[in-house]
Amino acid sequence: MSEHEPELPALVEATIAMRHLIAVTQEVAARAARELGVNATDMNALALLQQYGPMGPAELAGRLGIRTASVTVLIDRLSAAGHVERSAHPADRRRVTVAATTSARQAVTAFLRPSIVAVDD
Repeated sequence: MSEHEPELPALVEATIAMRHLIAVTQEVAARAARELGVNATDMNALALLQQYGPMGPAELAGRLGIRTASVTVLIDRLSAAGHVERSAHPADRRRVTVAATTSARQAVTAFLRPSIVAVDD
């Protein structure tokens, strides 16, 4: 290290634990995606739909940080796999709402249950 570079403080235990938690969370998400037969972005979309409930494609695209054209293809994939359903927006029939199917919610919950139980024990 040169004499002009600032020295980084030693990582404290909480920082190391947080980094470990993030890494474990990413690995669990990757395993869940493989279990459901989807890619990481599709899994993130399912997680958002499960956490926040039904939403429009534009909102889902915004939360995922992808273009609306890309989210349309994503929704098509998830719909073909039986993980999401499109329906008319309750207040504006020109709009579409996307929701995770009951089977997708059950599959994610069944996958996560052992991890949740292990943390609670």
